[in-house]
Amino acid sequence: MKVALFGAGRIGKVHAASIKTDPRSELVAVTDVVSEAADALALEHGIKARSAGDILADASIDAILIASSTNTHADLIEAGVKSNKAIFCEKPIDLSLERALGIRKVAAGHGKPVMMGFNRRFDPNFAALKVALDSGEIGKGELLAVTSYDPAPPPVSYIKVSGGLFRDMMIHDFDMCSFLFGLPKTVMAHGSCLVDPEIGKAGDVDTAVVVMTYEDGRIATIRNSRRAPYGYDQRVEVLGSAGTLAAENEIENTVVKSTAAGVMSAKPVYFFLERYMRAYAIEWSAFVDACVDGKPVPAGIQDGVNALALAEAANRSLSEGRPVEVTPGLTGA
Repeated sequence: MKVALFGAGRIGKVHAASIKTDPRSELVAVTDVVSEAADALALEHGIKARSAGDILADASIDAILIASSTNTHADLIEAGVKSNKAIFCEKPIDLSLERALGIRKVAAGHGKPVMMGFNRRFDPNFAALKVALDSGEIGKGELLAVTSYDPAPPPVSYIKVSGGLFRDMMIHDFDMCSFLFGLPKTVMAHGSCLVDPEIGKAGDVDTAVVVMTYEDGRIATIRNSRRAPYGYDQRVEVLGSAGTLAAENEIENTVVKSTAAGVMSAKPVYFFLERYMRAYAIEWSAFVDACVDGKPVPAGIQDGVNALALAEAANRSLSEGRPVEVTPGLTGA
């Protein structure tokens, strides 16, 4: 399967490496608005840097991987559909829910796989927790807690174009809650600016908690912070009627020192590149499975719409100071 990559930045480099881990896929071209970045990545992988138009017009390219800036995602999905290519796109579909719903219509008639990049579903720890939960190993899941803290905030210049914490950062956690518990009935958001006043001046929050309630009474909570000086804090816990399941942090090493002074272990790995590299490779192979073997797409356009709808509900809740009901028709629940 011949693949072209849109975007040669940090996440594009991660995906370029993932494509090469599966022997069924071959990276053949890359494009980026920053030509120097495209040229450098092309040189690294022994491929050609080409224009977006050339890639889309090339019938020998089977699939495109969209890892460019968020404001390009929707247009490139549309272009990929018109070019009859399989499409893998990083989250989110767009910053506008209305635009994402339009893309859902466009993709609905496409005969090739269209997959969204929610890599945390493919993390071996979270995937194993999902299997155990679905198997009934702790009875019925009743209370879900997702923790996601970044080690340090991104530049304020990034914050200004990111769409805000709920669309940019917590969207992964909204997807994780949907993955484990399904779609909630209501969303209640609380947020503050405690890490960097400049983030607040840019109109965003850097510390947030969201509480989601489900039709049957289950509850899910998400905690986000842009600052955790000890490393990348990524945990999931489910309390069920017969026990608990917990996926803990991955740490720098497994050495534990126990002395009279106390017990010490290593810190969590520092950021997502270390934490989720396996997940990115597994995610890509799942996309190839869909393209080559016809297996179901494990995270489709509807999942992208769902996560964005929850982010929108959280923004409204924070703005209006009240719980916001999730519209079933909008999310496809």
